[in-house]
Amino acid sequence: MLNLVVAASVAGPVSAAARPQAVPAPVPASIAPLRALPQDLDARYAVAREGVLAAERLAGRRDDLWRAARLREMAVPGRRFLFFDGRDGGRAAEVFGDLATARRIAIVVPGSDTNLDKYGHLHGGALRLHAELGERSAVIAWLGYRTPATTSLGALTPELAETGARDLRTFVRELRAATPGARISLLCHSYGAAVCGRAAPGLDVSAIVFAGAPGAAVDDAAELRTRAEVWAGRGARDWIAHVPHARIRLPFATFGLGTDPVSPAFGARVFPAGDGGHSDYLRAGSLSLRTIARLVSGRAPLRAVDGA
Repeated sequence: MLNLVVAASVAGPVSAAARPQAVPAPVPASIAPLRALPQDLDARYAVAREGVLAAERLAGRRDDLWRAARLREMAVPGRRFLFFDGRDGGRAAEVFGDLATARRIAIVVPGSDTNLDKYGHLHGGALRLHAELGERSAVIAWLGYRTPATTSLGALTPELAETGARDLRTFVRELRAATPGARISLLCHSYGAAVCGRAAPGLDVSAIVFAGAPGAAVDDAAELRTRAEVWAGRGARDWIAHVPHARIRLPFATFGLGTDPVSPAFGARVFPAGDGGHSDYLRAGSLSLRTIARLVSGRAPLRAVDGA
């Protein structure tokens, strides 16, 4: 199957295949790096909200009613964003919980086809994870990179993950400096695992959790070069099990995202993810949601019989 993907690459550049439809949006105001908490938070939240509202007004003037409606939902008072950029599919980091007092922080890194028009799934999953974690916790839904389309060649190459990893590393460094005592974990879904895999070396996080990952853009867990706990899980009905798990390096591109993270050859600790599909890892009441909450809290995973 991977050979067919490589052959199909002659049909067009990977970068063009992966690019989402452009939606006009204003250039966001510059925001200084996150430093002191809680002093910096209110100011950042206010600047980001103004960015959402400005993008909503522009979308309305251009009769993009779907985008305008999604942005109005994001601008509801009480929702808090560390940054927002409405251009090129969109970038945002939404906070659930009190970041200033949180002792456990989970950063949710989403996969392909995640953008502002389809933001609801990421928002809902992060909200449910925060509810499962309880007090003294925070969850950040980090849409910090241009995600590929699921059916594009970009979803089978690490090209977009490289850029996303650079920005994720910067974000985690700032967050670590601002919250020195917190346990920070990465929850990396689908193509987001490739972003986390590229960002992992030397990153100061306590756990990296791969859920429904086609690969982490590395051959094994040792290549992550991390001291963090590395976990991987896959639901019984997740179609991602059937994608090619390999890497083929060609002069013009690399195809495939590496070894299957739940395989023994990868070397991660495997957690039970229940019987869900590719979009069900943070489904309400699911074994995977409860298990992931335990992992990012530094606790042992539930056994499948515990969550039956």
